[in-house]
Amino acid sequence: MITMLRRLFWLAVLGGAGYAGWTFWQRRQAPGPPAAEPPATAPRAERWLPPTDQGCPDGYPIKANDNSGIYHVPGGRFYERTAPERCYARAADAEADGYRAAKA
Repeated sequence: MITMLRRLFWLAVLGGAGYAGWTFWQRRQAPGPPAAEPPATAPRAERWLPPTDQGCPDGYPIKANDNSGIYHVPGGRFYERTAPERCYARAADAEADGYRAAKA
């Protein structure tokens, strides 16, 4: 009985060592992490502007609403009746700040 337990112990040790060697080899063969995206060309403060009395300022037509977390682009279904809380120049900037596009 003791001999069998010793054999099982050494079998488990060898199996664990083999598995450790295999995972080491797999990690060594795996490609490196993806390259990080370059930072946005515009500073964060210029990515969005607060709305004016007439709506969004020139060059920043995308309306974002903080309550819903949605942004609206010109020509969208609810663009005209949306009261903006932030105005963005690009949709990618709004998405980077956590907003999602309107479905309609």
